[in-house]
Amino acid sequence: MSGFDTIIEGVLLGGVYALFALGLSLIFGIMRLVNLAHGDLILLAAYLVLSATTALGLPLAAASLLVVVAMFALGFVLQRLVLERVLGDDILPPLLVTFGLSIVIQNGLLLGYGADSRRLQAGAFESSSVTLAPGLSVGLAPLTALVTAIAAVALLQLIFYRTSLGRAFRATADNPAIAQLMGVNERNVYAIAVGLSLAVSVIAAIVFGIRASFDPSIGPARLLYAFEAVIIGGLGSLWGTLAGGIVLGLAQAIGARINPEWQILAGHLAFLAVLMVRPRGLFPARRT
Repeated sequence: MSGFDTIIEGVLLGGVYALFALGLSLIFGIMRLVNLAHGDLILLAAYLVLSATTALGLPLAAASLLVVVAMFALGFVLQRLVLERVLGDDILPPLLVTFGLSIVIQNGLLLGYGADSRRLQAGAFESSSVTLAPGLSVGLAPLTALVTAIAAVALLQLIFYRTSLGRAFRATADNPAIAQLMGVNERNVYAIAVGLSLAVSVIAAIVFGIRASFDPSIGPARLLYAFEAVIIGGLGSLWGTLAGGIVLGLAQAIGARINPEWQILAGHLAFLAVLMVRPRGLFPARRT
Protein backbone atom coordinates (compact mmCIF):
# COMPACT_ATOMS: atom_id res chain seq x y z
CA MET A 1 0.00 0.00 0.00
CA SER A 2 2.95 2.31 0.60
CA GLY A 3 3.78 2.30 -3.12
CA PHE A 4 0.23 3.28 -3.99
CA ASP A 5 0.35 6.01 -1.35
CA THR A 6 3.49 7.35 -3.01
CA ILE A 7 1.77 7.51 -6.40
CA ILE A 8 -1.22 9.33 -4.91
CA GLU A 9 1.09 11.75 -3.12
CA GLY A 10 3.02 12.38 -6.33
CA VAL A 11 -0.10 13.02 -8.40
CA LEU A 12 -1.46 15.45 -5.81
CA LEU A 13 1.87 17.27 -5.66
CA GLY A 14 1.83 17.38 -9.45
CA GLY A 15 -1.45 19.29 -9.32
CA VAL A 16 0.28 22.04 -7.36
CA TYR A 17 3.17 22.18 -9.84
CA ALA A 18 0.71 22.31 -12.73
CA LEU A 19 -0.94 25.36 -11.15
CA PHE A 20 2.50 26.98 -10.85
CA ALA A 21 3.14 26.32 -14.52
CA LEU A 22 -0.17 27.20 -16.19
CA GLY A 23 0.41 30.94 -16.35
CA LEU A 24 3.92 30.43 -17.69
CA SER A 25 2.67 28.00 -20.34
CA LEU A 26 -0.15 30.35 -21.33
CA ILE A 27 1.96 33.36 -22.22
CA PHE A 28 4.64 31.25 -23.85
CA GLY A 29 2.04 29.59 -26.05
CA ILE A 30 0.62 32.94 -27.16
CA MET A 31 3.57 35.36 -27.00
CA ARG A 32 6.64 33.09 -27.08
CA LEU A 33 7.71 34.90 -23.91
CA VAL A 34 9.61 33.18 -21.09
CA ASN A 35 8.67 35.20 -18.02
CA LEU A 36 11.53 34.95 -15.52
CA ALA A 37 9.46 36.90 -12.98
CA HIS A 38 6.69 34.30 -12.98
CA GLY A 39 7.61 32.77 -9.62
CA ASP A 40 7.90 36.17 -7.97
CA LEU A 41 4.53 37.23 -9.38
CA ILE A 42 2.98 34.12 -7.80
CA LEU A 43 4.62 35.16 -4.55
CA LEU A 44 3.33 38.72 -4.96
CA ALA A 45 -0.19 37.34 -5.34
CA ALA A 46 0.24 35.29 -2.16
CA TYR A 47 1.29 38.39 -0.21
CA LEU A 48 -1.61 40.41 -1.64
CA VAL A 49 -4.06 37.72 -0.52
CA LEU A 50 -2.37 37.73 2.90
CA SER A 51 -2.75 41.51 3.15
CA ALA A 52 -6.39 41.38 2.09
CA THR A 53 -7.20 38.78 4.75
CA THR A 54 -5.23 40.42 7.57
CA ALA A 55 -5.24 44.18 6.95
CA LEU A 56 -8.69 44.34 5.35
CA GLY A 57 -10.18 41.46 7.32
CA LEU A 58 -11.70 39.83 4.24
CA PRO A 59 -12.54 36.11 4.12
CA LEU A 60 -10.08 34.08 2.05
CA ALA A 61 -12.57 33.60 -0.82
CA ALA A 62 -13.37 37.31 -1.08
CA ALA A 63 -9.69 38.25 -0.78
CA SER A 64 -8.82 35.78 -3.53
CA LEU A 65 -11.42 37.23 -5.89
CA LEU A 66 -10.17 40.76 -5.21
CA VAL A 67 -6.57 39.76 -5.90
CA VAL A 68 -7.54 37.92 -9.11
CA VAL A 69 -8.98 41.19 -10.44
CA ALA A 70 -5.94 43.15 -9.21
CA MET A 71 -3.43 40.74 -10.78
CA PHE A 72 -5.30 40.71 -14.10
CA ALA A 73 -5.13 44.51 -14.14
CA LEU A 74 -1.45 44.40 -13.21
CA GLY A 75 -0.74 41.97 -16.04
CA PHE A 76 -2.61 44.13 -18.55
CA VAL A 77 -0.69 47.25 -17.50
CA LEU A 78 2.62 45.39 -17.30
CA GLN A 79 2.28 44.25 -20.90
CA ARG A 80 1.22 47.65 -22.19
CA LEU A 81 3.85 49.70 -20.37
CA VAL A 82 6.82 47.34 -20.11
CA LEU A 83 6.80 44.07 -22.04
CA GLU A 84 5.36 45.55 -25.23
CA ARG A 85 8.48 47.68 -25.62
CA VAL A 86 10.85 44.70 -25.68
CA LEU A 87 8.93 42.01 -27.55
CA GLY A 88 10.37 41.07 -30.92
CA ASP A 89 12.52 38.57 -32.75
CA ASP A 90 15.33 38.92 -30.21
CA ILE A 91 14.50 36.87 -27.11
CA LEU A 92 17.19 38.51 -24.95
CA PRO A 93 15.47 41.86 -24.12
CA PRO A 94 12.31 40.21 -22.67
CA LEU A 95 14.48 37.84 -20.63
CA LEU A 96 16.50 40.74 -19.22
CA VAL A 97 13.40 42.81 -18.46
CA THR A 98 11.57 39.98 -16.69
CA PHE A 99 14.77 39.13 -14.78
CA GLY A 100 14.94 42.74 -13.64
CA LEU A 101 11.26 42.65 -12.72
CA SER A 102 11.95 39.55 -10.63
CA ILE A 103 14.63 41.38 -8.65
CA VAL A 104 12.38 44.41 -8.15
CA ILE A 105 9.51 42.28 -6.84
CA GLN A 106 11.77 40.32 -4.49
CA ASN A 107 13.26 43.45 -2.98
CA GLY A 108 9.90 45.20 -2.84
CA LEU A 109 8.37 42.28 -0.92
CA LEU A 110 11.38 42.16 1.39
CA LEU A 111 11.02 45.87 2.10
CA GLY A 112 7.28 45.71 2.58
CA TYR A 113 6.85 42.45 4.48
CA GLY A 114 10.28 41.63 5.90
CA ALA A 115 12.16 38.35 5.65
CA ASP A 116 9.95 36.38 8.04
CA SER A 117 8.00 33.42 6.67
CA ARG A 118 4.24 33.83 6.30
CA ARG A 119 1.36 31.49 5.60
CA LEU A 120 -2.24 31.80 4.48
CA GLN A 121 -4.77 30.64 7.04
CA ALA A 122 -7.62 28.45 5.80
CA GLY A 123 -8.93 27.09 9.10
CA ALA A 124 -10.02 23.48 9.22
CA PHE A 125 -9.57 23.16 5.45
CA GLU A 126 -5.79 22.90 5.95
CA SER A 127 -5.98 19.70 8.02
CA SER A 128 -9.15 18.13 6.59
CA SER A 129 -8.90 14.86 4.69
CA VAL A 130 -11.07 12.80 2.37
CA THR A 131 -11.33 9.01 2.45
CA LEU A 132 -10.95 7.63 -1.08
CA ALA A 133 -10.95 3.95 -0.06
CA PRO A 134 -10.74 1.93 3.13
CA GLY A 135 -7.39 2.79 4.68
CA LEU A 136 -6.65 5.48 2.10
CA SER A 137 -7.20 9.13 2.99
CA VAL A 138 -5.80 12.20 1.27
CA GLY A 139 -5.62 15.80 2.37
CA LEU A 140 -8.46 17.99 1.18
CA ALA A 141 -6.11 20.86 0.31
CA PRO A 142 -3.85 18.92 -2.12
CA LEU A 143 -6.89 17.13 -3.60
CA THR A 144 -8.54 20.50 -4.19
CA ALA A 145 -5.33 21.72 -5.84
CA LEU A 146 -5.39 18.82 -8.31
CA VAL A 147 -9.08 19.25 -9.10
CA THR A 148 -8.56 23.00 -9.49
CA ALA A 149 -5.64 22.43 -11.87
CA ILE A 150 -7.76 20.13 -14.04
CA ALA A 151 -10.66 22.61 -13.99
CA ALA A 152 -8.35 25.51 -14.85
CA VAL A 153 -6.87 23.66 -17.83
CA ALA A 154 -10.34 22.68 -19.03
CA LEU A 155 -11.57 26.27 -18.72
CA LEU A 156 -8.57 27.68 -20.57
CA GLN A 157 -9.01 25.07 -23.31
CA LEU A 158 -12.67 26.12 -23.57
CA ILE A 159 -11.63 29.75 -23.91
CA PHE A 160 -9.00 28.89 -26.52
CA TYR A 161 -11.20 26.76 -28.78
CA ARG A 162 -14.77 27.93 -28.15
CA THR A 163 -14.61 31.73 -27.93
CA SER A 164 -13.72 34.65 -30.20
CA LEU A 165 -10.99 35.65 -27.72
CA GLY A 166 -9.50 32.18 -28.07
CA ARG A 167 -9.51 32.47 -31.85
CA ALA A 168 -7.68 35.79 -31.49
CA PHE A 169 -5.17 34.13 -29.16
CA ARG A 170 -4.52 31.31 -31.62
CA ALA A 171 -4.35 33.56 -34.66
CA THR A 172 -1.87 35.90 -32.97
CA ALA A 173 0.22 32.98 -31.74
CA ASP A 174 0.38 31.45 -35.23
CA ASN A 175 1.13 34.61 -37.22
CA PRO A 176 0.81 38.07 -35.62
CA ALA A 177 1.17 39.91 -38.93
CA ILE A 178 -1.67 38.04 -40.64
CA ALA A 179 -3.81 38.29 -37.50
CA GLN A 180 -3.43 42.08 -37.61
CA LEU A 181 -4.47 42.13 -41.27
CA MET A 182 -7.63 40.26 -40.22
CA GLY A 183 -8.46 42.97 -37.68
CA VAL A 184 -7.01 41.40 -34.52
CA ASN A 185 -5.50 43.97 -32.16
CA GLU A 186 -2.20 42.37 -31.20
CA ARG A 187 -1.61 44.81 -28.32
CA ASN A 188 -4.91 43.96 -26.66
CA VAL A 189 -4.48 40.22 -27.22
CA TYR A 190 -1.06 40.21 -25.59
CA ALA A 191 -2.22 42.40 -22.70
CA ILE A 192 -5.21 40.13 -22.01
CA ALA A 193 -2.94 37.07 -22.22
CA VAL A 194 -0.55 38.45 -19.59
CA GLY A 195 -3.49 39.53 -17.42
CA LEU A 196 -5.03 36.07 -17.68
CA SER A 197 -1.67 34.48 -16.86
CA LEU A 198 -1.36 36.52 -13.67
CA ALA A 199 -4.99 35.86 -12.73
CA VAL A 200 -4.40 32.10 -13.02
CA SER A 201 -1.26 32.51 -10.93
CA VAL A 202 -3.39 33.71 -8.02
CA ILE A 203 -4.85 30.20 -7.75
CA ALA A 204 -1.32 28.79 -7.53
CA ALA A 205 -0.45 31.39 -4.90
CA ILE A 206 -3.42 30.45 -2.71
CA VAL A 207 -2.79 26.72 -2.96
CA PHE A 208 0.90 27.19 -2.20
CA GLY A 209 0.26 29.68 0.60
CA ILE A 210 -2.07 27.26 2.36
CA ARG A 211 0.24 24.25 1.98
CA ALA A 212 3.55 25.85 3.00
CA SER A 213 5.17 28.94 4.44
CA PHE A 214 6.59 31.51 2.06
CA ASP A 215 9.03 34.41 2.17
CA PRO A 216 10.24 36.96 -0.42
CA SER A 217 13.21 34.85 -1.54
CA ILE A 218 11.48 31.70 -2.81
CA GLY A 219 10.02 32.99 -6.07
CA PRO A 220 12.88 31.64 -8.26
CA ALA A 221 12.32 28.12 -6.88
CA ARG A 222 8.62 28.31 -7.89
CA LEU A 223 9.75 29.46 -11.35
CA LEU A 224 12.07 26.46 -11.63
CA TYR A 225 9.30 23.96 -10.84
CA ALA A 226 6.94 25.74 -13.22
CA PHE A 227 9.54 25.79 -15.99
CA GLU A 228 10.31 22.09 -15.57
CA ALA A 229 6.60 21.19 -15.68
CA VAL A 230 6.12 23.23 -18.86
CA ILE A 231 9.15 21.70 -20.58
CA ILE A 232 8.27 18.14 -19.55
CA GLY A 233 4.70 18.52 -20.79
CA GLY A 234 5.56 20.35 -24.01
CA LEU A 235 5.86 24.06 -24.68
CA GLY A 236 2.52 25.77 -25.22
CA SER A 237 0.41 22.70 -24.39
CA LEU A 238 -1.97 23.28 -21.44
CA TRP A 239 -2.90 19.61 -20.96
CA GLY A 240 0.78 18.82 -21.42
CA THR A 241 1.58 21.27 -18.61
CA LEU A 242 -0.78 19.35 -16.33
CA ALA A 243 0.89 16.09 -17.32
CA GLY A 244 4.32 17.65 -16.82
CA GLY A 245 3.40 18.77 -13.33
CA ILE A 246 2.22 15.27 -12.45
CA VAL A 247 5.40 13.68 -13.86
CA LEU A 248 7.48 16.10 -11.78
CA GLY A 249 5.40 15.42 -8.67
CA LEU A 250 5.63 11.66 -9.12
CA ALA A 251 9.40 11.83 -9.58
CA GLN A 252 9.80 13.85 -6.40
CA ALA A 253 7.48 11.58 -4.39
CA ILE A 254 9.31 8.44 -5.53
CA GLY A 255 12.68 10.06 -4.84
CA ALA A 256 11.56 11.06 -1.34
CA ARG A 257 10.35 7.49 -0.70
CA ILE A 258 13.80 6.12 -1.58
CA ASN A 259 15.65 8.80 0.37
CA PRO A 260 14.15 12.06 1.71
CA GLU A 261 17.25 13.93 0.56
CA TRP A 262 16.62 12.88 -3.03
CA GLN A 263 13.20 14.49 -3.44
CA ILE A 264 14.24 17.63 -5.33
CA LEU A 265 17.07 15.87 -7.19
CA ALA A 266 14.68 13.18 -8.46
CA GLY A 267 12.49 15.85 -10.05
CA HIS A 268 15.48 17.43 -11.80
CA LEU A 269 16.62 14.03 -13.05
CA ALA A 270 13.14 13.31 -14.46
CA PHE A 271 13.27 16.68 -16.23
CA LEU A 272 16.67 15.84 -17.73
CA ALA A 273 15.53 12.35 -18.76
CA VAL A 274 12.49 13.72 -20.62
CA LEU A 275 14.66 16.29 -22.40
CA MET A 276 17.04 13.57 -23.55
CA VAL A 277 14.25 11.36 -24.91
CA ARG A 278 11.73 13.99 -26.02
CA PRO A 279 13.45 17.39 -26.44
CA ARG A 280 10.12 19.07 -27.28
CA GLY A 281 8.36 17.57 -24.27
CA LEU A 282 5.82 14.78 -23.94
CA PHE A 283 2.90 16.61 -25.56
CA PRO A 284 4.18 19.60 -27.55
CA ALA A 285 1.55 22.00 -28.88
CA ARG A 286 0.66 21.65 -32.54
CA ARG A 287 0.36 24.90 -34.41
CA THR A 288 -2.66 25.12 -36.67
